Amino acid sequence: MESLFRAYNRRLEETQTNYVRYLYNTIEWNERLIGIKGAKGVGKTTLMLQHIRLTFPDRTVAFYASLDNIWFSSHTLAELVEYLYTHGVTHLFLDEVHKYTGWVRAIKNLYDDYPQLHIVFTGSSLLEIDNAEGDLSRRLRMYTLQGLSFREYLDITGTAHLPVFTMQDILTTHMQLASSITHNLKVLPYFEQYIKTGYYPFFLETSSPESYYERLQKVVSTVIENDIPAVENIEYETLQKAKRLLMLLAQSAPFTPNIANMCANLSTTRNQLIHLLSLLERAALIRQLHAQGKGLKALGKPDKILLNNTSLMHALGSTADAGTARESFFSAMMSHSHTIHHAPQGDLKVDEKYLFEVGGKRKGFSQIADLPDSYVVADNIEIGFGNKIPMWLFGLVY
Repeated sequence: MESLFRAYNRRLEETQTNYVRYLYNTIEWNERLIGIKGAKGVGKTTLMLQHIRLTFPDRTVAFYASLDNIWFSSHTLAELVEYLYTHGVTHLFLDEVHKYTGWVRAIKNLYDDYPQLHIVFTGSSLLEIDNAEGDLSRRLRMYTLQGLSFREYLDITGTAHLPVFTMQDILTTHMQLASSITHNLKVLPYFEQYIKTGYYPFFLETSSPESYYERLQKVVSTVIENDIPAVENIEYETLQKAKRLLMLLAQSAPFTPNIANMCANLSTTRNQLIHLLSLLERAALIRQLHAQGKGLKALGKPDKILLNNTSLMHALGSTADAGTARESFFSAMMSHSHTIHHAPQGDLKVDEKYLFEVGGKRKGFSQIADLPDSYVVADNIEIGFGNKIPMWLFGLVY
């Protein structure tokens, strides 16, 4: 157990609190059971450790442990908690909970058996809490942490401190917003950097775009080889197909999938392919877009597939054009608090009402002319006009 205490103190001492992510102040930290899930590398561990440093002057009442620590190969979580609870710990922070076999039941038992204990845990974005398994969802307050927005990127690099703007703010007052921001900030060069290397906070720990992409490639491998098997009962051969599928999508997205051709390329069945696509989406590696109004059909073939974010596109060597990166960025930002559908006219439908055509600075309205609530989202412009809005502004929505 001493190794866990050493790891806890070492991680805590290395944690900086000069910048906290957007989610920090929205979490109801006083709840007894809190879950934070999200893609690997977006900062879930840091968020928990920052909370300990910012909240507990007496660190002995809080304890952090990662459940993938080798200590748990020969000890149980119940053993640890019994010791901690009898030694005055009131707040427990558990990392990588999906790596612990039977974690749902274990957490539920801790919640019931230690009524004065507060528990916060992090897990893979793959996690789906089954209501039938320990009835954990009734007790749990779950949050999802996204990757860095463009607003956060500007903030964390010390470039600019900007407020959050809602989509409605942007649609109705984008000219005023863009003018006030670009008066003091040449925003486009920073936006170009963000598109390439800005989505994952660990860019601060890398020395070059190449090292950032190498680290991200390792993250992708870990997600497929370790996180997916920790959550799903899946065979090694199927995991290899998931890797091949992701690379296929990286070289092809966006496209309307031809399920038959994809099955042939991967030597798999339709049902398995649909399942693999679902796993990659839950792992925050891809994004599937369906047309509005499909209902149950949306459980099947998607109308368009994008990589989850633009950093992934660059790391995986995507050969898709700039238009794909633009759609990927816009989808990543808007999915934080809005629903997104594929649109037969234009590119994307948001909240089943607003139609967006995404393109370069010369993009016009020909494809969405005379359609209500329609807008052009244009890259490489600082300030827009009318219903033509600078793309970078949508990076300020969280």
